[in-house]
Parts: sequence; structure tokens; C-alpha cells
Amino acid sequence: MASRIADSLFAFTGPQQCLPRAPQVAHARLSPGVYAVRPIDLLLKGKTHRRRTFLVSAKKRVGCIKAVAVPAAPPSADSAEEREQLAESYGFKQIGQDLPDNVTLKDIMDTLPKEVFEIDDVKAWKSVLVSVTSYALGLFMIAKAPWYLLPLAWAWTGTAVTGFFVIGHDCAHKSFSKNKLVEDIVGTLAFLPLVYPYEPWRFKHDRHHAKTNMLVHDTAWQPVPPEEFDSSPVLRKAIILGYGPIRPWLSIAHWVNWHFNLRKFRPSEVNRVKISLACVFAFMAVGWPLIIYKVGILGWVKFWLMPWLGYHFWMSTFTMVHHTAPHIPFKPADEWNAAQAQLNGTVHCDYPSWIEILCHDINVHIPHHISPRIPSYNLRAAHESIQENWGKYTNLATWNWRLMKTIMTVCHVYNKEENYIPFDRLAPEESQPITFLKKAMPDYAA
Repeated sequence: MASRIADSLFAFTGPQQCLPRAPQVAHARLSPGVYAVRPIDLLLKGKTHRRRTFLVSAKKRVGCIKAVAVPAAPPSADSAEEREQLAESYGFKQIGQDLPDNVTLKDIMDTLPKEVFEIDDVKAWKSVLVSVTSYALGLFMIAKAPWYLLPLAWAWTGTAVTGFFVIGHDCAHKSFSKNKLVEDIVGTLAFLPLVYPYEPWRFKHDRHHAKTNMLVHDTAWQPVPPEEFDSSPVLRKAIILGYGPIRPWLSIAHWVNWHFNLRKFRPSEVNRVKISLACVFAFMAVGWPLIIYKVGILGWVKFWLMPWLGYHFWMSTFTMVHHTAPHIPFKPADEWNAAQAQLNGTVHCDYPSWIEILCHDINVHIPHHISPRIPSYNLRAAHESIQENWGKYTNLATWNWRLMKTIMTVCHVYNKEENYIPFDRLAPEESQPITFLKKAMPDYAA
């Protein structure tokens, strides 16, 4: 049972074998089932509302809920005023208009200045210098800080080492250097402190860009399939915990599930995957014992594990915020539109400046999904161009409590009409972790 729970939790961070298909209905990108004046009040604060019966379909049911009450579908958010109300309730600054169906990804790319695609070696290596220096400073802070300041030192160091990931991320997208060998070496080395195998991540991440927010095929996080949620009470509780309080670290499950199993890769990819795995295991076999030899087991926890958990907090948070919101749908392949998924389905979120600097503007994410070949140091210029030409179609936010609360307490189980159904509407008696989050997390939006 334990292995089945782990496999199921891991599966939600990537493609699923199958997902229930609801009857075909006409609906806009902003799905009607989540719209009303301050709908988040209904989802987060438990206010009463008119209700209708929703039947949850599943292939297997073990102690499942056969019917639950959900709000009647309110009017769609077609007007600017309605979008503003939704944006406020979800913690967004702006919810974009629907992108017309006849707009292609090439149409959007053609409006970007050619300069944003240019690789600048000086800027690329400057980003390496920023990450190495800030990480070294973090380790110094950990070594010298009194115990009560260690959380601040860990937060800084975990954020700094996230910059290593972004450098490897640029290498994987061929936007770090014009020399492919240099990119492979730098990418592999940048990922080593994170014990992340570079090539396996690169292969899977390329598919995320090719199939962003596509049901089954996107290798980033997927909504929870209803049949999995209904399959057993024990599994259901594990899922609620995973997508609830520990969601900011759920990328650890994605790391374990997607990057170490050779059977998940094509034959043409396996040799490169093996090289990356050998590098990671060598770092663990040599680096970890050296750390323990110098500072002991508690030192390994202090200098490596805690910053690593800080990195995974950002890995999970960035991934959630970039592509998860009540109004952003995951669509089956036959309904998926590349331009809509990359422009309408990706979120730009502003963070405190020090986070953006240490993480090399990974939060400026819309242009990165329009073209992954844009180097991280050119993302802001590309974003300005997108705002000038396509700004009314973009989703914009500033990182805040309400935004995180919406994602963690609302965006749970897949539903074709509503995009997501919260756990506590399907299984209220088992959703204590979600109830706790609703009470504990502030509802403040910057």
C-alpha cells in the first residue's frame, strides 16, 4: 500500500496513464464553473450558495463519494469588470482575455525583438559569478550565524542555489552558450549540488514546453485524476496531504519519480541519461562523505540538506505559480492550442527583488514559454515587448498569500467544466489539512 501511495503521488507531478473524460461541452478558456463575484469566498471561507449535484465518475471506487454539492455555474468572465473581480479574488493583478483561436505561437514570436534571442557570453558568465558568490556567502552565513538566525541563512542559501538550477536550465535550452559542449558541462556541474541529473531533467523539461498544460502529456504537475482520488481512503488522505500542506516541497516527488528510472526514457536518450546519473551518484558518493567527515551528520543537515529543501521550496513554488490557477485549464490533446497554453496558460509573477536577482528572473516566465531560446538575462526585455503587443491576454501577479492560498486550497482534482474541484468539496471529512490551510494562511494580497 505504501508503494502504491508513493507512485500515485509521484504520478500527479507528470503525465497520467488515463484521465476521465467528461461529456463534451462548449466552454471558454475561463471555465464557467469557477466564476462569481468573489468566488474564492465560497471556496476558501465556506459560505453557502445555491447548489447542484455533481457526480464524480471513476473506473474504480473504494469508499468514494458518489455525489457532492457544488455551486451552480455562475456567468462567464467576459467583461473587464468580471476579470478584475476574479483577479482580486485569486490574488492576481490581471487575468488576461481569451487569446483568439487564429493566433499562432509564431505570430507572437514574430513580434519579439531579435535582440532578445542573442547570447551574450559576458552576461551568461556574470550569472554564474552571481550564483557562486551568493552561494558561498550563504555557506559562510550558515557557518557563522547563531542558531536563531540559521533559518534566514538557509533561506538565502536555498535561494542562491536555485540560481544554479536556472543556469543549468539555460544550458538545457541552448540559451547559455553557442558551444553545446560548454552548455553540457556547465549544466551538469550546476545541477550537481542539487543532486539533480541534468540530461534526464532536460529531456523531460523539453516535453513540458512542447505540451504545456496538456492533459496526460505535460511532464510538469497535473491536476489530480478523479479516479485516483476515489480509489482508496488511505491514498486519498495521502493525496490531500501532498497537494495541501507539503505542496511547496512536492517537487521532491517529481525529482525522484522522473529522473532516475531508465525505462522512462527513449532508447536514443538512455546513454546520456546514464552519464548524468553517474555524475550525480559520484557527487553523492564523494561529496556527502566529505561533508560528513568535516562537519558531521548534523553539519550535512545544516550545510546541505536545509538549503536543498529551500531550493525545492522555490522549485515547487515557481512551478505552481507559473501554470496553476482556477481559471487556467489543462486540456486534452484534441482541444489544446499551443499559443493559448503558452501565453494564456503561463503566469508572470513578481517576487521581492533579491529573489529575482538570485534566481536570474526565472519568474519572468511568459516569454520563456513563447520561446525557450531566450536567455534569462533577456527575459525582461522580451516581457516588455509581450506586454506592448499582447499584454491584454496575459496573466499577471505579485507573489502574495492569497495567490498561494488559492493554489493550495482550490486547485486540486481535475474537472473538465470547472478546471479544478477542491478536495474539501469532494471529501470534506477527510480534508482537515485543507481546512487547516484555510484557517492558517492569511488572505492578504499585495
